[in-house]
Amino acid sequence: MEETRRATIHDRLDPARAAALWSLLGRSGPPPGQGDPAPALFHQIYFWAVPAPGDVGRNGHAALGGLIPDLGLPRRMWAGGKLMFHAPMRLGIAAEKATIVRAVTRKEGRSGRLGFVTLRHEIRQRGALVISEDQDLVYRPAPDPEDEAPPPPIIEDIPTTCRTVTFDPVTLFRYSALTMNGHRIHYDAPFAEAEGYRGLVVHGPLLAQLLAGLAEERLGPLKSFQFRATAPLVHRDTAEICARGNHLWVRGPDRRLAMTAKAS
Repeated sequence: MEETRRATIHDRLDPARAAALWSLLGRSGPPPGQGDPAPALFHQIYFWAVPAPGDVGRNGHAALGGLIPDLGLPRRMWAGGKLMFHAPMRLGIAAEKATIVRAVTRKEGRSGRLGFVTLRHEIRQRGALVISEDQDLVYRPAPDPEDEAPPPPIIEDIPTTCRTVTFDPVTLFRYSALTMNGHRIHYDAPFAEAEGYRGLVVHGPLLAQLLAGLAEERLGPLKSFQFRATAPLVHRDTAEICARGNHLWVRGPDRRLAMTAKAS
C-alpha cells in the first residue's frame, strides 16, 4: 500500500453530548458527568470530522480520496469492529484520536467487486491509551435494480435474555446528529430506497451501542467488545437484542440475524 494515511482529531468530550445519547438510549438514572467514565462505545459521538460542503459525496459522507482511498465503489457499509478498553475514557477531559488506514483490499463477491478498508483508531487522554479500535468498512458497486439481495442469516430460538427494541425516523436522525454521520440512508428515505433498502437503515454503530450496553449490564465494565453486521434493519422493523453468556446478537423480524457480538 502507498504511504500510510493518517488523521488526528482532538476533543474535550463534552458531558452534555453523553447526556444526550444517554437520553436517546432511554437509560434510567442520572447520566455520567464531568470526570466520570464514559459507557462503552460512547466514544462514537465524539471526534467529529466535518467536511466542507464541497468535500461531501452524494451519499452524505466525506468524499473518498482523502483519508480513505477512492476504490471506485460508491456504496459504504460499516461491517464491524473490534475494541479494546485499556483504561476509562473520562468525560470533560481533553482527548486525542489518531487514525491510520491499516489495510485496503479488493475482492470479487456474488454482487460484483467489493472493497474492504480497515481503520485503526487509538484514543488517548493525558498521554495514556484508553481505547484502541479496528473498524472494518465495506464498499460496494452502485445498486442494480435487477440484483436480488442475498438471503439474510437466520438464528434459531434458544433460551436466552432478550429485550425488544424499536426504531423510528426521529431516533435515527438524532443518532446521526450526535455522531455527525451524514450518510443519507439513515434519514433520506428516497435515497435509501434507491440504494436497495426497504426503508431508513438503522445505524450499525447504534445496534452495537445497544449490545454493548446490555453487555455492561451483565458483565460490568468491559475490557473488549467485537461486533459484526450480518443483515440490515430498517426503521419499521421491531428487533430484539439478546445475550447468552458473553455472546450477544440482534434478531430482526423472521428471526433474521442482524448483528453478532462478543464481550469480555
